[in-house]
Amino acid sequence: MYGWLNFGSLVLGLVAWILPIVNLVKRNKNHKNWTLYSILSISACAMSLFFQIAYHNYLVRIGDWAALMDTSGAVVWLSFILAVVTILLNIITVIVYNKRSQSKLDRHRNF
Repeated sequence: MYGWLNFGSLVLGLVAWILPIVNLVKRNKNHKNWTLYSILSISACAMSLFFQIAYHNYLVRIGDWAALMDTSGAVVWLSFILAVVTILLNIITVIVYNKRSQSKLDRHRNF
């Protein structure tokens, strides 16, 4: 049962990266839910990291020290990469949509 935490972590990590990419692809269309997608992306990243912490807690409770020692370093690096890439993708999304909003304001001021 606890093995599903790794699968869920992987799926949520992919969701955390896919949602901002969807935001950026839809930027030319009238996409009003970009803030919701960004919030969901960061939430998926947080849940993915939580699933990894829960799985490591399970390994500690059952005393599987060999599994912890084998996977701990990889989990730290992959968690770091997941968090940094998710944050960067969402920052890029915010910058793109703020520029788009600013250009709309500038066009309305010129009239």
